[in-house]
Amino acid sequence: MGILFTLHIIVAILLIVVILIQQGRGGGLIESLGGAETIFGTKTSSFFVRLTAILASIFFITSLSLNLLSKKKVKSVIEKIPAKVQPSKTQSEKK
Repeated sequence: MGILFTLHIIVAILLIVVILIQQGRGGGLIESLGGAETIFGTKTSSFFVRLTAILASIFFITSLSLNLLSKKKVKSVIEKIPAKVQPSKTQSEKK
């Protein structure tokens, strides 16, 4: 579960970076640093779209896997309470 959680965090960070690098309607983060085509080549748009789709799919799969694993591992708090709980005697009952 630790390896899956680490993979999930890495994919989330990469997904954020790839989305910020992409050129959107506003120009994208990479436009402020210089031309995206000079850094990554001429077909950056299709590459980043494909990379975003792949990372989003991996993020979705790891999210579902972590959810399923956590449901198997964690039990309800109510199940931990003993079945027969005796209430303590109050001061008036003791007299």
